Amino acid sequence: MSSNPPPLFPPRVHRFPPRAYEPGPNGGYAPFPVQLQPRKRKLWLHILLFVLTVATTTLAAGPIYSASVLSILTAHEFGHYFAARYHRVPATLPYFIPFPLPPLGTMGAVIRMSGYIPNRRVLFDIAAAGPIAGLVLAFPLSWVGLYLSQHVTISGETGNWISLGDPLIFRAMQWLLFGAKPEDTELLLHPIAYAGWVGLFVTALNLLPISQLDGGHINYALFGRRSKVVAGIAFLVLAIVTAIQGFQYVIMLILLWYMGISHPPTMNDSAELGPGRRRIGVVLWIVFVLCFTPAPFGI
Repeated sequence: MSSNPPPLFPPRVHRFPPRAYEPGPNGGYAPFPVQLQPRKRKLWLHILLFVLTVATTTLAAGPIYSASVLSILTAHEFGHYFAARYHRVPATLPYFIPFPLPPLGTMGAVIRMSGYIPNRRVLFDIAAAGPIAGLVLAFPLSWVGLYLSQHVTISGETGNWISLGDPLIFRAMQWLLFGAKPEDTELLLHPIAYAGWVGLFVTALNLLPISQLDGGHINYALFGRRSKVVAGIAFLVLAIVTAIQGFQYVIMLILLWYMGISHPPTMNDSAELGPGRRRIGVVLWIVFVLCFTPAPFGI
């Protein structure tokens, strides 16, 4: 009686299995495969949400704004996606979030990713790739959009205008392009400039060093378990800013509290980042300061 021998290389359970870690015999960590249940890809859902977001952003501020802001959001999310694939961490395509009300027309986009992150280096790379990719488009689009914008005389009737709080980088670009603002005027943003402003605003929110935001991942990658102190201070500061500036970030605070302020550990927290990644982390925190505005919308 005979039987077929077992295969030398058993089939993978997931197309992109991550490398997790378990304690090794000498106190270190040895890699082992993480078996994940395969999930059917719902490509139609990604396409539907994207189409709906195109519609809501177009209704919010026109087709030029829609194309510009979605290009920034798409670059941001695919930065995460390709970094995750590079490190063999399973991740989905972006889920865009339509929002049928002005002024933004969208609540951004997200990807779902495996919770099995091998180490802090991988966590940092995946988290940092999104903001960097998005800023590659947000900065030049803001500059071009501001160049196409124009100053208009303030009248007694404000119409349907929305007053926006300018982050430091936006103010610097305005000064370089136009110099001092003429009296009794306001800068009427071109749709591309408005998309650039939204891109910087979304980037700043994502770089908050709290919870499961990109900044929260970067915070944990830099400081490990001590990151909860930084996250707690950042949450408290954001709460104070929210109370002073008219509760504009109250929904953000509620979501962060619901998700949890601290960050879960990776599979191997002992892995060091190295000086290169730490320098990038410092640069991204500077970017957060330049892109954040305490009062994004006029009251």
